[in-house]
Amino acid sequence: MAEELNFRKIFLNDPNIGGRFSALSLFGIVPAALVGVDIEKFLSLATEETLNCKKSGKEISKNVAAIAGAIIGALGKRGIDKLTYIISPKFSYIGAWIEQLIAESTGKVGKGILPIDLESIEAPEYYSSDRLFVYIKLKDDNTYDSNVEKLKSAGFPILELELEHKLELGMQFFLWEFATAVTGGVMQIQPYDQPNVEQAKIVARKMMNAYQEKGKLPELTPAFEEKGIKVYGDVKSKTIDKVLESFLSDCKSGKSYVAIQAYLNPTKETTDALQKLRTLIQKKYKVATTLGFGPRFLHSTGQLHKGDAGNGYFIQFTSGIEEDLPIPENPGEESTSITFGILIKAQALGDRQALIDNERKVVTIDLGNDVKSSLEKFI
Repeated sequence: MAEELNFRKIFLNDPNIGGRFSALSLFGIVPAALVGVDIEKFLSLATEETLNCKKSGKEISKNVAAIAGAIIGALGKRGIDKLTYIISPKFSYIGAWIEQLIAESTGKVGKGILPIDLESIEAPEYYSSDRLFVYIKLKDDNTYDSNVEKLKSAGFPILELELEHKLELGMQFFLWEFATAVTGGVMQIQPYDQPNVEQAKIVARKMMNAYQEKGKLPELTPAFEEKGIKVYGDVKSKTIDKVLESFLSDCKSGKSYVAIQAYLNPTKETTDALQKLRTLIQKKYKVATTLGFGPRFLHSTGQLHKGDAGNGYFIQFTSGIEEDLPIPENPGEESTSITFGILIKAQALGDRQALIDNERKVVTIDLGNDVKSSLEKFI
C-alpha cells in the first residue's frame, strides 16, 4: 500500500517486538533521527545499559534494572503498588511511555503495578502507604530535590536514577523494559501479553456495527441531567455538585485509586482543569490519581483498569463532537460511512461496558458542547 501511494521511504520493523517494548526499534529511532537526535550516541548508551543488565552474581549491584524490577515487584506484592514518578522537567514526558510499559505489562489476572504520571507533587501527608516513588533526574537539575527529601524523611520508599545528559534516555528505555520483565517474574505474571485490551475493542466494534446498520450508536439512559450535563451510572447523588463526592465516598486511602478518563479534546485549558480536579481528589481522599485522554490510554492503563485487583474508581468524561472528520473507507478515496467523532464515542462506550463487565466502579459524565464551563462545575 505504501508503495502504491509513493511513500518516500519504507522502514520495515521486526514484527515480533511488542509495541510498548519498541522504543529502541525503528518505531522509536526513526522519529528520533528525524528531529535531530544523535542516534549513534543514543544507541551506544542504550547498548551500554544492555551490557549492565547482563551482570549477575557478584556484579548484580551494577544491574540497576534488575534491582529496580525486583523492588517494584516485591513491594507490589505487599500492597505498595502505586509507582509514582517524579521526573526532571526537561524530559518529564518519558513518564507517559513508562506508564504504558508498566501498566499494560503488569495489570492482569487480578494483579498490577499502577504507574502514576504527572500527578501534582504534594506534601507527604497527602500520600498513603501504598506509594513507591521513582525520582528520575538530570544531573545538576535540583527542581524536585527538596520535595524528594521531604518524602524520604516521611519514610516513603524512593528509587533514584540520575542521568548525566538527555541522551542517556536511551539507557532509560532499555532499563525500564528490563525492569518490567523482572517485575513480571517476581509477581508471577506474563509481562508480554495484554488479555483485557481486546475486551473494549470487541464492544466498540459492536457499537460501530450498530451505527453502520442503524445510523446511530446505542443510547444510554442517564441517571440524571442538570445544566446540560448528563450523568450515567449507579450514583447515589442526583446533583452535579455532589455526584463525585458520593461516587468516591467508599474510596480507601492506601488501597483505592481514581482514574480520570477524558474522551475530550486535550487542549491546555482542558488538561489544566482536569489536573486541578485530579489534585483536589488526591488531597481530599489521599488516594493515587491518574489522568488519561481517550482513546489513547486504552492501550496503556486501559489493560490494568480491567485486569488488576479492582480497586479503581473510574470517572469517564465525554462531550459533544466539536469538529468531526470522515474516515475514508480506503486510502486515496473519499467514500466514508463513519467519522472520527463516532469512532471515539464508540470506544468510550466500549470501554465503559468492559469496565462494568469486570465489576469496576465507573461513572460517565457527558459535558455537552461547552466543556470549559461544564468542567468548572466540578472544581
